[in-house]
Amino acid sequence: MILSDRDIEILIKAGELWVEPLEADIIRENGLDLRLGGAYCAFVHTDKVLDPRSPGNPSDFYDCREAGDSFFIVEPHKHYLLHTLEYIRLPPYVAGLVNLRSTWARTGIYIPSTVVDAGFEGQLTIEVIGSEFPVKLYVGDRFLHLVLVKMETPSSKPYSGKYKGQRGVRLPQFFTY
Repeated sequence: MILSDRDIEILIKAGELWVEPLEADIIRENGLDLRLGGAYCAFVHTDKVLDPRSPGNPSDFYDCREAGDSFFIVEPHKHYLLHTLEYIRLPPYVAGLVNLRSTWARTGIYIPSTVVDAGFEGQLTIEVIGSEFPVKLYVGDRFLHLVLVKMETPSSKPYSGKYKGQRGVRLPQFFTY
């Protein structure tokens, strides 16, 4: 069952679903519109092989920067990791499906399918792929739509992996933190 705005408000008021900072305009008809955070990592074009068993230096593969409170530009066909401004905590009976807001999809920007596991807590890190032309993204703009889905029964193993509690852009778990 997809949660409506009323369902979401009930869960927030009950303390079951947590969103910080919570602005009234991010609660939508059937989910949450999450805003763009202030950091990003651009994938580096390289001939080096990323070996997950011995990944080496992350800067060989990612150029991570702070946009601060302003903007950054998504270059054509380039891949990026971005993060949400909001820190969320899902209960063990709610999972999330991440979609790009349609306005941004109409610019040609693309994100791969992303699922937020039941019990996840943290800011979301999302891969974004550039369009045919450069697109300017502003920090704080509503960028993603998170559809919340109520599971028939709570997960017996809610998410407790290495990304739990993440803030900012989080690189793959095989890089040591």
